[in-house]
Amino acid sequence: MQSELTDQKNTRIIFMGTPDFAVASLDILVQNGYNVVGVITAPDKPAGRGLQLQQSAVKQYAVSKGIRVLQPEKLKNPEFLEELRALKADLQVVVAFRMLPEVVWDMPPLGTINVHASLLPNYRGAAPINWAIINGEKQSGVTTFKLQHEIDTGDILFSQSVDIRDDETAGELHDDLMATGAGLLLKTVQALASGNAKGTPQAHIKAEDIKHAPKIFKEDCQIKWEQPVEQIYNLVRGLSPYPTAWTTLNDKGLKIFKATREHTTPSVAPGQVISDNKTYLKIAAADGYLSLLEIQLEGKKRMDIDAFLRGNKIN
Repeated sequence: MQSELTDQKNTRIIFMGTPDFAVASLDILVQNGYNVVGVITAPDKPAGRGLQLQQSAVKQYAVSKGIRVLQPEKLKNPEFLEELRALKADLQVVVAFRMLPEVVWDMPPLGTINVHASLLPNYRGAAPINWAIINGEKQSGVTTFKLQHEIDTGDILFSQSVDIRDDETAGELHDDLMATGAGLLLKTVQALASGNAKGTPQAHIKAEDIKHAPKIFKEDCQIKWEQPVEQIYNLVRGLSPYPTAWTTLNDKGLKIFKATREHTTPSVAPGQVISDNKTYLKIAAADGYLSLLEIQLEGKKRMDIDAFLRGNKIN
């Protein structure tokens, strides 16, 4: 048994990922003794006021562990492909990275697997965590699957569900799924390395029944106050802390990070503001009020509503 486990851990793995979400998955492979021979991540980018080059979270972790890092601008670059082949990977793991060309994902003998932050086939796409909360789902989860031609459509290997709390934000669910995803990845790699992984096709689900998770743009984040208050409340949770739901207040942009909702017949029109200028500020929706708790007015810092009202009077 011990020699079999040792053989599994000799499996040469290349890890591909960029943000914080991916670090937990890379870390669990390293901590469990797997042979991560290389990391592929995004090129360093200028950030901050000084526009200094910023390394991705995955690169910072890989460098700290002495793992070789490749940062191709283009994944079809012949020099990069030559370096990738030279690493002789048995398996590639993708967590929160970009779309791969076939020449990359089809390279290793055990294939390429992806950790996706939803219960596939639902919420394929760039923003599964956000859309699950925006749509008022009570459950999310993580799925590992094998890459193939169409995005997020490969055979499912394993999945694990995670309950969504009624007041949970996208940031909080992100952290829950990050930990769950790491554990599920470890289970998946163990199964693949030992030859005990059997994929389940996603083809049995009708395309029209699948919920999608497309990239979110600024216009998607603007609150429409004529909508039901529950829908607005879910939008705020699903976009917090980033990219953040927004509206306008006194002709300035106002980001809303945290709020509660009140189901009642409003006494004013949707979009109208009610405040005592001391402890509360609420905005009317179609069937209630959204009571703001944490906000950021254009040009100001993020603050709770009490601090905001101490320095801003609402007409």
